[in-house]
Amino acid sequence: MSIKRGEPSQDGGRIVSSHHLVSPKSPELSEFEFGMIIAWHAFARWMTRCMTAAGVKDMTPIDVLVLHHVAHRDSEKRLADICFVLNVEDTHVVSYSLRKLAGLGLVQSKKQGKEAFFAVTEAGREVCLRYRDVRESCLMPGFTGSIEDNAQIGDLARLMRTLSGRYDQAARAASTSGL
Repeated sequence: MSIKRGEPSQDGGRIVSSHHLVSPKSPELSEFEFGMIIAWHAFARWMTRCMTAAGVKDMTPIDVLVLHHVAHRDSEKRLADICFVLNVEDTHVVSYSLRKLAGLGLVQSKKQGKEAFFAVTEAGREVCLRYRDVRESCLMPGFTGSIEDNAQIGDLARLMRTLSGRYDQAARAASTSGL
C-alpha cells in the first residue's frame, strides 16, 4: 500500500498508530497493535507507580514483573525459567533485575550445583503484599467483578496469549528471512 497525500484512508476510521502498516487482510490487527502499545505503556506506568506506593521507588516494569514472578507460589526459580515464563529473550535484562532486587533485599539466591535458584525474601513478600493492597484499592474499584465482565477479560487474555504466539513465530520467520 503506497502512502500519498490526499489519498482516502483505507483504515476504515480505525484508531491506529501507523496507517501505512494497515493490511487489507486484517485492518483490525493494526487497531489491536495500537491498543496493545497504549495498554503496555499504561500498564508499565501503573506497575512502577503501584510499586512506589507500596514503598519501593525506582523500580522498572521488568523489576516489578520479576519480583512478582519470583514470589509466585513461593517456590524457587532459575533464571532460565523466569525468562521463559515472562517471555524475555535477553537473559541479561532479567539477570540485572535479579541483582537489583537482591541488592534491595527483596530476593535471594542460592546455588544448587551449577545453577542459582532465586526466592523472595520476607521483605520481598511484604512488598508484594503491599503492592496487592494498593492494587486492590486503586485498580480494582474500576471493575464490576460480574461473571460477564470476568468472562470477557478471560477471553481477551486467551486471545492475547494466542496472538503473542503468532508474533513470536513471525519474529522467528523475520530473523531467518533474506528480506
